[in-house]
Amino acid sequence: MIISGKTVKFGDNIDTDVIIPAKYLVLLNPEELARHAMEGLDPNFYSRAKNGVILVAGHNFGCGSSREHAPLALKHAGVKCVIALSLARIFYRNAINIGLPVVECDAPNIADDGDELVVNLEEGLIQNKTRNAIFSFPKFPPFIMEILRDGGLIENLRRRLSGR
Repeated sequence: MIISGKTVKFGDNIDTDVIIPAKYLVLLNPEELARHAMEGLDPNFYSRAKNGVILVAGHNFGCGSSREHAPLALKHAGVKCVIALSLARIFYRNAINIGLPVVECDAPNIADDGDELVVNLEEGLIQNKTRNAIFSFPKFPPFIMEILRDGGLIENLRRRLSGR
């Protein structure tokens, strides 16, 4: 599974209330939820992300309350993958469950805003085409790759129950 795109970069300790403020949790349509993703940090985030981006962040991305709305808003806003120095465990699980790849890479300053990245999930490699640099990250276990390939946990379960 290979993902490519330009980066949108944020810093450390981006919590779920910053990713999608609590006042929007009443929205049922994921597309409408997406329009408000990251708006407190970047009012233009949705317009920047809607054609597909890779979100790069620092330490502790997705900390705070457990809300599936956070990765869902990012995914529907156009985020194809999140790369961070570290991820809150609950955000990590919620993201995988909805089919949003999230990668922990301990290389500081892997990309600047707008860099072109290629992420190879099977190989555990990130290529920064802008800087001509390659970084590695721990590969996903096979069962997580299967969930991501299927588009999320529910889709994975449907496929397995149908015998495909």
